[in-house]
Amino acid sequence: MTAAAASGTDRPAKSRAAAIPVVAMLIGALCLWGSSRMTWVHVISSDGLGEDRATDLLGSTWAAASTPLALALVAAVAASFAVRGWASRVLAVLVGLVAVGAGVPAVQALVSDVSEARAADLAELPGRADVVGAEAFTLPAVVALVGALCAALAAVMLLRKPTARKVLSSKYDAPAARREEVARRASAAASSATDRAASNDEGEDLTERMLWDALDAGEDPTDPSGTRRKED
Repeated sequence: MTAAAASGTDRPAKSRAAAIPVVAMLIGALCLWGSSRMTWVHVISSDGLGEDRATDLLGSTWAAASTPLALALVAAVAASFAVRGWASRVLAVLVGLVAVGAGVPAVQALVSDVSEARAADLAELPGRADVVGAEAFTLPAVVALVGALCAALAAVMLLRKPTARKVLSSKYDAPAARREEVARRASAAASSATDRAASNDEGEDLTERMLWDALDAGEDPTDPSGTRRKED
């Protein structure tokens, strides 16, 4: 396989890998925002003077962090295009915290009963009113949990981002640095056919741009000695 072909094959795979956390964060943000607009708990209260009162508690009230966490994921999408190295790992930790913050209330809503005291407080019932019934809905909690899982997936992918993009950084090097790297890799590749095959497996192929830089500089990238080409 030639250097250009190997480089061309790697680029689509790396682009797809870089897109996964972005898509996951966008889906997570959409799920959290959607769940914050849904009714989580339906409260029935009575003050003993009139008819019972019905109050719907939206996700923005029952799970108040849903909307801010959704906005945090949108901000993380923008940040993911700008950060590299350790900054990318810090971003991954923050996205992981968003996943935990969104997942905890969702799991609690799915596995535990509704707290009537909390429902009365959030519904802002008058002091003489009592809660006579509170019903929790499953769908909003499930949607929020999906958003939390998407954020967790994005956090894991962001942790791998520095390694995944490391090979691509060579195209941003100065021409002299790329030519030096061309000579070094060509010398190593020419040592044996086995070494060349192993180098190809690890993604150490010379990029097309590096080859052209070497040729423009009058060097033969296939010559392990790194000597310049003879001019006609």
